Amino acid sequence: MSSTELLISSARLDEEDSGILVQVTPQEANWKLIHFLVRQLAAGHSCAGETGDQEAGLILLKGECTITWESGEAKLGPRADVFESYPHALYLPPESNYMIEADRLCEIAEGRAPARRRLKPRLVRPEDCGFEIRGGGNATRQIVDVMPPNFPADRLLVCEVFTPSGNWSSYPPHKHDTDNPPAEVKLEETYYYRYREPEAYGIQRLYTADGRIDEVMRVVDGDLALIPEGYHPFVTAYGYDAYYLNVLAGERRSMAASDDPQYVRFRRDWPSRDPRLPLLERPAEKGALEPK
Repeated sequence: MSSTELLISSARLDEEDSGILVQVTPQEANWKLIHFLVRQLAAGHSCAGETGDQEAGLILLKGECTITWESGEAKLGPRADVFESYPHALYLPPESNYMIEADRLCEIAEGRAPARRRLKPRLVRPEDCGFEIRGGGNATRQIVDVMPPNFPADRLLVCEVFTPSGNWSSYPPHKHDTDNPPAEVKLEETYYYRYREPEAYGIQRLYTADGRIDEVMRVVDGDLALIPEGYHPFVTAYGYDAYYLNVLAGERRSMAASDDPQYVRFRRDWPSRDPRLPLLERPAEKGALEPK
């Protein structure tokens, strides 16, 4: 696979416009499960959708909106942008018809995967999300779990990752393309990148141990990278804090992964964690909330 098949650039819309910023379907990605998109809705605009045989995770990236479906209603936001506050999200099961109405300009990511069972809709507030500082030295990053393995979904897994200027993330390089539980499970994955500054960039590498794939991609704000297999480390350029939204899906609810044996030694002796983290403070309250 080449970088042209693995990296999708985002469209640019004026604030008064609504539409899809970036999208990939399973057919386009040449895999089985993940359908991912990011939508912009101008203030006062709305859009309708249906999940069909899929489950969906709707994650607010910016703005404020109200989502209604057959049995409930939930308000997501406000969120100024991904660097200002924790995420708001909504899980919807299969056979859900929904409407999103933008209370102000908003950007909403949507990850989908075929579901084998119909679970309950569930609202995820900022205080429900996880908090972890992972790694050490200039491989320190912040993980915010939105729909982790213990979340009541069938296949979808969702988290946000914040990487400070000049730091490495997903490091040591790891992979999850082999079904070998509990050490590793097979997952499809997307990385959706955002930066504070429009000129910012980072480098995403994707490679397999046998050399079939070895791609190095320059990623900028709004880019979407596909991770079908292989090791996938990322580094953000000096001076630019980076964010990426991970959506993963597989047959098992696990994020178990295998490190590249060449670099696994770094995990055994991490230096002190980067004092710039966390980039986002976690809200104090914690507790789950069922939509009304």
